[in-house]
Amino acid sequence: MASPEEIRLFTISSEIPETRSLHKTAFSESQEQDVPTEYGIIKVAIQGNTKKPAIITYHDIGLNHVTGFQNFFHFTDMVVILEHFCVYHINAPGQDDGALPLIQGKINRQKDGYVYPTMDQLADTVSATVSYFGLRSVIGFGVGAGANVLARYALKNPKKVEGLALINPDAAQCGWVEWGYQKFNSWYLKSGNLTQYTEDYLLWHWFGRATKDSNTDLVHVYRQYIKTINPVNLALLIDSYCARSDLKLKRPSPGSQDKTGSLRCNCMLVVGDHGPLVDEAVDMNSRMDPAITTLVKLQDCGGMVLEEAPSKLAESFRLFLQGLGYIPLLSQAKLVEAREKHKSIPTDPLPTLTAGGDNDDSLFPTNC
Repeated sequence: MASPEEIRLFTISSEIPETRSLHKTAFSESQEQDVPTEYGIIKVAIQGNTKKPAIITYHDIGLNHVTGFQNFFHFTDMVVILEHFCVYHINAPGQDDGALPLIQGKINRQKDGYVYPTMDQLADTVSATVSYFGLRSVIGFGVGAGANVLARYALKNPKKVEGLALINPDAAQCGWVEWGYQKFNSWYLKSGNLTQYTEDYLLWHWFGRATKDSNTDLVHVYRQYIKTINPVNLALLIDSYCARSDLKLKRPSPGSQDKTGSLRCNCMLVVGDHGPLVDEAVDMNSRMDPAITTLVKLQDCGGMVLEEAPSKLAESFRLFLQGLGYIPLLSQAKLVEAREKHKSIPTDPLPTLTAGGDNDDSLFPTNC
């Protein structure tokens, strides 16, 4: 048997890894606007030329447009894609950076305080945002609770939505186990305390157990971020998400023209195969029209798909947009060329982690 090749190590050099931040740095060029709605003023960040087709985003619990989307939407491949779109990042009430504590009322929307909107009412704030900016149609991009909100908006306004990209979606109502965890979290948060219990739950909700245990650098960044969250406002959003109703999606019968209860736009459901909401995404896919729905499972990826597998998600999103008739000439080769061009330009890139990055495993699209 041939002997292994001899490998010689001549030098060892050390590099200090760049620290990573979730502060509002890359979105400094975006324009923030206060949008009045029936449920209060919400913060919307606009990224891109408003004359171009619109993409709206909605974040998960515990996050906002900066912490949820900043790094992914400034990933090299996404920058090339988004040159053709304008993105409207919608923040749930009280979840944007620096938001003041919301004083919760006791009875409806009376003088005794503010009552946080339900999930259906949060969908109405999306409708108010679309009307405020005069958008004729939109493409939705939602994560977790935000995916649920955008799905509700699409069910109410089918003619306004061209397509939905839903990350870690859940169409069912809150189960007993989730309800128990969330109620404990809400109780602690309303007292103004961010406990270890809440921190561990949020990290599990975002990442899942596999990533939480393996990608310690990435998890550490978000662990530090949790300490800056407004606990009272987060508790109100958690209560709304916990009290969500089932979307009551109905898969149309083969050959039937009756689309009642089903999403009528093209949909892409995305989940990491080690994420905490795999079963929920599969269940939602089983209740949707297979002719216009694709389920994408990303291999060796946890729940924070935007951070763990940005290149694979960007590629999936590019193909999804091309299926809607957009960016037909933007090929993978052009994205590679853009990457090389980006590397050759001396810029101040977003700081990135040196461990636990994206891998090159293939996508696994499934139509069920």
